[in-house]
Amino acid sequence: HDVVSTTDAAVAFKDADYAILVGAKPRGPGMERKDLLLENAKIFSAQGKAINNHASQEIRVLVVGNPANTNALIAQKNAPDLSPVNFTAMTRLDHNRAMTQLAAKTGSHVSQIRKMTIWGNHSATQYPDIFHCQIDGEPAREKVDMAWVSDEFIPTVQQRGAAIIKARGLSSAASAASAAIDHMHDWILGSPDGDWVSMAVPSNGSYGVAEGIIYSFPVTCANGEYQIVGGLDINDFSRQRMDQTEAELREERDDVKDLLS
Repeated sequence: HDVVSTTDAAVAFKDADYAILVGAKPRGPGMERKDLLLENAKIFSAQGKAINNHASQEIRVLVVGNPANTNALIAQKNAPDLSPVNFTAMTRLDHNRAMTQLAAKTGSHVSQIRKMTIWGNHSATQYPDIFHCQIDGEPAREKVDMAWVSDEFIPTVQQRGAAIIKARGLSSAASAASAAIDHMHDWILGSPDGDWVSMAVPSNGSYGVAEGIIYSFPVTCANGEYQIVGGLDINDFSRQRMDQTEAELREERDDVKDLLS
């Protein structure tokens, strides 16, 4: 096998079966979120076109570069010959962080935790949901109080990326790389039995989430395919937060609508 370094997207994506899209323009001083979206839309529309024209028809695409959900949507919409479900964005880093926070709070190991969920956008509106989560087969919700969930757990997971940048002056590149490996591994080789993972995927209307956005859901994976977990009870606490992050994604989509073709 050879390793090819290139700045030519046609060469990079030729017959590719897997693509991890990491490069994105970072937010600069005084830059509004809409400006960031538009700058990245130019990058990911070009990559979507190149993937459409040169990659394998069965390519699996993971977008890591932020704003990841909407960047993935832009790439997907610019690859009309490919299946929309082949485009995903990464919320596995948030998923892993949420598991770590819950393990630390309860004195557990992350290997004992199952069925963590990240809903929505990879942003400060994401909703880490423990209402279906289990620790050693027992409901995680019974091991923590709601004040901790609402006042500490959720904000910590939502703001963890910003906190790391503030502390280190750098983003969490190593943990993001590890999460990207986790995402692709489970997508291609299957998620663990009796568990699910979080992936941002094209909404199919599940849980009332609008179609036409890429939204993080709990999914199970097998044989290179993912399936959104169905039938989960959603309480009012969760519904409000799921709706909030959906609204942000719909707003992002509308901000770049001219590039979704």
